[in-house]
Amino acid sequence: MADESPTNEEFDMDLGMTGRTVIVTGAPGGIGRHIARTFAAEGANVVVTYRQAHDDAERLAKEFDGRGLAVPYNMADDDAAGRLVERVLEWAGRIDVLVNNAVYWGADAPTPGRAFESVPDERWLGVVRTNIEGALRLSRAVAPVMREQKWGRMVHISSSIATDGMAGAEYYGTAKAALHGFSRSAAFNLGSDGDILSNVVMPGLTRTETNEHIITEEIEQHITSVTPLGRLLNASEIAGPVAFLGSAANTGITGQAITVTGGA
Repeated sequence: MADESPTNEEFDMDLGMTGRTVIVTGAPGGIGRHIARTFAAEGANVVVTYRQAHDDAERLAKEFDGRGLAVPYNMADDDAAGRLVERVLEWAGRIDVLVNNAVYWGADAPTPGRAFESVPDERWLGVVRTNIEGALRLSRAVAPVMREQKWGRMVHISSSIATDGMAGAEYYGTAKAALHGFSRSAAFNLGSDGDILSNVVMPGLTRTETNEHIITEEIEQHITSVTPLGRLLNASEIAGPVAFLGSAANTGITGQAITVTGGA
């Protein structure tokens, strides 16, 4: 089936992002780069963080005509969040949006046939702690800035695995589900101090430039058979809702977990 999914250029809505500063963690990745590009297209200053993909991050930041900055950020480093926030404030003087997009899969990709209790402690603990603590530390680090501004948006990228489940992804699903509980309660806490919103976006399997090699015909046929749209979404279709939730155009959605899967 031909992929007739829309591109970002087909949408024309002023999201009120000109001059605002957005942090997108894990931006060089498949979905992350589209999120960063979407915010940049709306006039935002975009900070793209990376753990290892330095060259990819630099190239992405240079696309934004002086409004992009590439900064190293390791979710597993307890001090990384503070350093990142300090660097962004030096560069832009403000932080308006945080997109917690970076992810840590650990040493092993999900293995459906493997008993979850056989995974060594250092591996499953690494997945759970790095993903949860990394996102929470950075959220904690940017929150004072948003409270002082009395304006801010947090968008946490989860996964449909958090609610649908997937054999072999027990610990990744655990970490992503934790974002839902945090975001819901944080929305109440942050909202008491201004126009500060916190939401979760849950993509399903999404076609990106980096995962084409793992999307087999069998997988695609299964997904399309249970999806009302009859196709996989592409990364730009995830980026659009993320950008809206993180924008000034969103004035009333907070504390929610939004599924973006094509209806699956």
